[in-house]
Amino acid sequence: MDPWGNALSGPARRVTIRDVATYAGVSVATVSRTLAGDYPVHPSTRRKVLRAVRELDYVPNAQARALSVASPGAVAIVIHSVASAYYALIAQGVEERAAAEGRLSLICTTGGDPERELTCVRTMREQRAEAVILVGGVVLDDDYRERMSRYAHGLAASGSRLVLCGRPPLGDGVPAFTVDFDNTGGAHAITAHLLSAGHRRILYLGLRPGNSTSDTRVAGYRAALADHGVASDPTLEMRCDFDRRSGYVTMKRRLTEGPRDFTAIFAATDLIAAGAVTALREHGLRVPDDVSIVGYDDVPPAEDIGLTTVHLPHTELGRAAVRLALSGKDPLAEPPITLGTHTVVRCSVQPLGGGRRRTRACPPAGR
Repeated sequence: MDPWGNALSGPARRVTIRDVATYAGVSVATVSRTLAGDYPVHPSTRRKVLRAVRELDYVPNAQARALSVASPGAVAIVIHSVASAYYALIAQGVEERAAAEGRLSLICTTGGDPERELTCVRTMREQRAEAVILVGGVVLDDDYRERMSRYAHGLAASGSRLVLCGRPPLGDGVPAFTVDFDNTGGAHAITAHLLSAGHRRILYLGLRPGNSTSDTRVAGYRAALADHGVASDPTLEMRCDFDRRSGYVTMKRRLTEGPRDFTAIFAATDLIAAGAVTALREHGLRVPDDVSIVGYDDVPPAEDIGLTTVHLPHTELGRAAVRLALSGKDPLAEPPITLGTHTVVRCSVQPLGGGRRRTRACPPAGR
């Protein structure tokens, strides 16, 4: 078996269209027509061909030609979206360092689809990209660990390197570098900032059980509460996606469910915070006079709305990922790299019960 789980009868070689045809029990012409999609093929035949393509890890030549720019020396970054400032800033760091090293950068977007991510990694391996950098939180289950471990071995076998950026390590014996930031520490610090201002009922927006980014931020939030002698209250932890619309809808729902039972909010991302601020103001509540709020990431629109938040070293994460991938070091011998975070204090937190006043008002937030 090769590192990707495929049976091999001899030395590893590139799978051809003839291999796919033999495996599926059809002609080469039928495989070609199925993959081209411009000729009628019986559904059962199509399923057999596509199954063979998947199980043999075959990349059609046409696709290979279309992606021929991904020659040796290219650095590929696989992200959720280029529209998100979080991913865009990390990608910028990758591009800057790759260009300094004389490498071409390639960006693949997944839209959060695990199968799309699988396709991106397989294609980059086939095209012999020198490094593949996966960015962002993941659901840490056994299937993810097993699959990504195979990908790491497959890339290593082809002379490439896998880098997990903003993701946890895959475990011992897996040839993958890890570059992360102190997610839990940042969440602890920002929660402690609210606690130091006298807040004890702190609503957490952004609960996504199983997601590595969410889980580590929630862990920091809970740890800070415990360190200040405040009991964790599950009713103050709300499920919410990491975008502005979800922050708005979730906050709106909480405010209409009953009397407000919190004095401060910890939003898991700045985008969630921006949506929540809009919902608060529509409900007649002022930030921070009535409700204090903090975010995480320090990306637009944090500064625009005067949001106290946790700053992440986005571009340095990208640069560090490329440096490590091109270092020539053995990933099995390299410990994970963890970069620091820090709290950026603006005007969205007010001491509970009065105390020191703000020096300036928070700007308005649009929806």
